[in-house]
Amino acid sequence: MIAYILKRLSIGIATLIVASIVVFSVLEIVPGDPAQLMLGMNATEDALAALREQMGLNQPLVMRYLDWAGGLLRGDFGQSFTYSSPVIDLIAERAAVSLPLAVIALVMSTAIAIPVGLFAASRRGKAGDAVAMGAAQFGVAVPNFWFALILIYVFAVWLRLVPAGGFPGWEAGLWAGVKALLLPAIALALPQAAILARVTRSALLEVLGEDYIRTARAKGMPRRSVLWRHALRNAMIPVLTILGLQFAFLLAGTIIIENVFYLPGLGRLVFQAITQRDLIVVEGVVMLLVASVIIVNVIVDLCYALVDPRLRTR
Repeated sequence: MIAYILKRLSIGIATLIVASIVVFSVLEIVPGDPAQLMLGMNATEDALAALREQMGLNQPLVMRYLDWAGGLLRGDFGQSFTYSSPVIDLIAERAAVSLPLAVIALVMSTAIAIPVGLFAASRRGKAGDAVAMGAAQFGVAVPNFWFALILIYVFAVWLRLVPAGGFPGWEAGLWAGVKALLLPAIALALPQAAILARVTRSALLEVLGEDYIRTARAKGMPRRSVLWRHALRNAMIPVLTILGLQFAFLLAGTIIIENVFYLPGLGRLVFQAITQRDLIVVEGVVMLLVASVIIVNVIVDLCYALVDPRLRTR
């Protein structure tokens, strides 16, 4: 087990190093002078020289990368030119919105998808299976921003149960913050639940055909116990894979939803930084999101070993 954990951690660290090189290189391959790109064509030479000094553009390439990577390890992501604030402070402020939103959406998605997948797999070829998978196919096909607009019209405009957008801040109270995130979380969760339900059904159908499942049924074990105690656990590896990918998507890919609901999250921060040509912010946020995806994938790999003991010996 220890060897398995060390192997996965080493792969994650190596991937993170390669990703940092790629993210840093993006700034270097931007045509022209990065300082000129950020300040515009009308910038003075003094302003350009000051920004080049701030970004370390007057140093060799290798030294710039080492300084930047070392700063990341120390929690120093640089200084935002647009906001005149440390990038790490901007990320912490926006992550307080994006992270809870991703967690709520993932919990909703899982709570919907696994029971639906179990229901469909246990009724393969019957009307219940067709209805469940038809609804899942609809959820996959429809964009989440369409769900978002429908939810705003029904629950915010018509019923007036929740706000249509914006975020009051956690200082306004836990319920006020959660209430503002409910509609965006549902809009994000429904398409992801549809994907996860289909994967759960497929994995369960494969497991239900195994000999040990037939043996358990032959011994008179209740159908519910066979599904939950034996079939679901052995079908969890592909489900965990999709869960890991979905959390990474929910954390890093919420630009459209955050703009629809006017939420001050990481996705909106990246969008604003790109439009304002604040490359330091873009670089820092993208690196943080890449690191979060790698960390989630390492955690999923470790969960594989908990679900399937055979992997612990590899």
